[in-house]
Amino acid sequence: MPALTSKLRRDIRYRRSRGTLAGAALAVTAAFLAAAPATAAPPPAPPNTVGVGPATNNFPGAFAQSLLTPDAAPVGANDWNCKPSADHPRPVVLVHGTWENAYNNFSGVAPVLARAGYCVFALNYGRVGLLESGGLGTVLPNTNGVGPIEESAKQLAGFVDAVLRETGAGQVDIVGHSQGGLMARQYLKFEGGANAGDPSKNKVAHLVTLGATNHGTTLDGIGSLDRAIRSLGLDLDPALNYLVGYAPMQQVFDSAVLNRLNAGGDTMPGVDYTVIGTMFDEVTTPFDWTFLKSGPGATVRNVTLQDGCPTDISDHLSIAYSPRAIDWIQHGLDPQGFPESKVRCVGNAPIGGSSDGGPGGTGSAG
Repeated sequence: MPALTSKLRRDIRYRRSRGTLAGAALAVTAAFLAAAPATAAPPPAPPNTVGVGPATNNFPGAFAQSLLTPDAAPVGANDWNCKPSADHPRPVVLVHGTWENAYNNFSGVAPVLARAGYCVFALNYGRVGLLESGGLGTVLPNTNGVGPIEESAKQLAGFVDAVLRETGAGQVDIVGHSQGGLMARQYLKFEGGANAGDPSKNKVAHLVTLGATNHGTTLDGIGSLDRAIRSLGLDLDPALNYLVGYAPMQQVFDSAVLNRLNAGGDTMPGVDYTVIGTMFDEVTTPFDWTFLKSGPGATVRNVTLQDGCPTDISDHLSIAYSPRAIDWIQHGLDPQGFPESKVRCVGNAPIGGSSDGGPGGTGSAG
């Protein structure tokens, strides 16, 4: 501090010699500001999107477009001026799956929810490079959701906090596809999304999942083979991380992240879960491993898409473009405002099935 005092005196004498008392005051202020402890830098902005992509109602079309605009938001999402209404007081956060992004995963869902009056937000998360165990898919610009699930949950936590701050809402609802549903549960349990001791402090009210890898997957036998080889003393996971990605390998059954997440029960108190699965899921296998068991203080509704509607043969990709699945999402978010009686049976095809969220779709938003 003596050195600073000497500097101030020299500055003041210099300013006075120039007849500039105001300059002396400015010099004093600047010196003290420079000496004051630096304030903590604001946290980095949560992963977000850039612009809005064109409307589309099927996954192949959305995937192709996202190769050109990998950071685009789906129509209806990420209006940061949106304020929740009395009818829909909680913003909806859309969480994409492995190897996907906000646009190609939710171009069917986001417009429907936005037309229904929700404030809708979607993030891109889990983007790492090939040398960071992102897998071969990272050679494409639209590949996200491959980084460690634990780190992705932290990204979701920052994004939810930003949504709550900007909208003024007290809670959000989350819709997660595939890893997005599993990772949202990681956020609930370990990153502050839910408070087991005081559920009134939960940041999330409803979690709706589509084909989520809640209890892992055999990956149509590939995961089973990997586990069998491991039992013989050979762990292929480090190599497979570079081939398919870190997060994909974390979703194979009996992984450390799954065991930690599901230890002590599937649910968090105060959260309402709607879990949607399809019998034709070729990624989350067997498909009923997606279903959850309700624990204390939580409610769970497990839905098989084909129950009462055999013409909907959506697979892992097209489930997010299934009009029936989108209706179930709306019911899960608002059971009173969108009763089960409004859930339609609309035929939908694997992979290329189309939603009513874009041009050429069928049905209405409800």
